[in-house]
Amino acid sequence: MHENREISCTSWSSDQDRSAKALNRTADAHVQEKSDCAVVPVNQPNKGEQSSKDAEEGRAQTGENIVPSRMSPTQSGKGMSQGLHGVRQAARGRKQERFTALLHHLTVGLLRESFYALKRQASPGIDGVTWQEYATGLEDRLVDLHSRVHRGTYRAQPSRRVYIPKPDGRQRPLGIAALEDKIVQQAVVTILNQIYEVDFKGFSYGFRPGRGPHQALDAPTVGIQWKRVNWVLDADIRGFFDNMSHEWTLKFIEHRVADRRILRLIQKWLKAGVSEDGQWSETKLGTPQGAVVTA
Repeated sequence: MHENREISCTSWSSDQDRSAKALNRTADAHVQEKSDCAVVPVNQPNKGEQSSKDAEEGRAQTGENIVPSRMSPTQSGKGMSQGLHGVRQAARGRKQERFTALLHHLTVGLLRESFYALKRQASPGIDGVTWQEYATGLEDRLVDLHSRVHRGTYRAQPSRRVYIPKPDGRQRPLGIAALEDKIVQQAVVTILNQIYEVDFKGFSYGFRPGRGPHQALDAPTVGIQWKRVNWVLDADIRGFFDNMSHEWTLKFIEHRVADRRILRLIQKWLKAGVSEDGQWSETKLGTPQGAVVTA
C-alpha cells in the first residue's frame, strides 16, 4: 500500500547528449503513468427533482464513514491519503471496476490541501472572493464547505467569462470559477486522478499531474532522432471544449465512476452556466475552459 512507483526509468551513461537525456525523461511517458479526465454533467433536472436528489445525497452520506486523511508521500512529492492510495491500487488491479463509493474520500483534510494547491494570485470568480480573503477563518470555512458537499446542499456558482487574445487575432473564452468551486473541484480531481492516472496511456501529456509541454516536445524529438520517422502529423480538434457533449462525456465517466454523488457534483459545475457583464447564460453544450475540473 505504500508503493508509489509508477514510472520505470532507464539509466544512461553521463556522456550521452541531450537527446539521450530526453529519451530518459520520455521513458516516463511510455509506461503506465496515466491521465486525469475531463468531467462533465448530464441535463439538469427541474427544481423539484433537484431538491429530491439533493436530499437523497444527504441520506446516502449517513451510510458512509468519513475517515481521517493520513497522508503519505507520493512520487510527485504531494501527500496522498491511505484511502486514496487504495483507490489507485484497486483501479490498477481491476480495470473494469466501477467505483460506487468515492465521495467519502473528500475530507476536510483534502479540501485544505486543495485550497493550498490553488494559485494564490488568481483572479476571483463571480463571488469576488480571493485566496487571501478565504484564508481568513479557513478551518471553519472548510468544515462548513465539507458539510454542504456531503449533505447535498452545496451549490455551484456560474463561471465568470473573460477573454484572452489568440495568436491569430481571435479571442479564447475562459471561465473563472468561484473560489469554493475551485476547492471542491480540485478535491474531486484528486480523487478521480487515482482512477484515470492508471487508465490513460503513457504518451498522453495534456492536463496531467507532473507533466508539461516540455516533456511533450521531448517525446517527438527523441522519436525523430532515434527512430525511422518519415512524417509528422500536427492535428487539433477545432472548438473541442466548446462542443463537448455533456451526455456522451458522462457516459464515458460512468465506465469507471458509479458514485452518483460524484456525478451530481460534476453535473452541478457544468450546468452552472457562465456570467458575462452581469448576464447569466446556460451551458447546454461544451464546458467553460479554465476551470480545475474541465482540465
